Amino acid sequence: MADKQISLPAKLINGGIAGLIGVTCVFPIDLAKTRLQNQQNGARLYTSMSDCLIKTIRSEGYFGMYRGAAVNLTLVTPEKAIKLAANDFFRHHLSKDG
Repeated sequence: MADKQISLPAKLINGGIAGLIGVTCVFPIDLAKTRLQNQQNGARLYTSMSDCLIKTIRSEGYFGMYRGAAVNLTLVTPEKAIKLAANDFFRHHLSKDG
């Protein structure tokens, strides 16, 4: 089973799916981090990351956590697909003896 090679389109699709899942998992945390960083010192709306996430869900709903994620999904999906497929290709070709 280790000798069987996966085709390039399958590798690209797998990499794209990995990119989609990665952005989907990380985006709410990144959104909270950005909102915490953009606060002014005098008018603090959020006290912690969990407070930011809870207030965002209450005010904007669950999908408010993903507002603006389309840009990341559009850019990260092909980037991860190419990166992971190229990594696998070069690892396979450069790890041969000789």
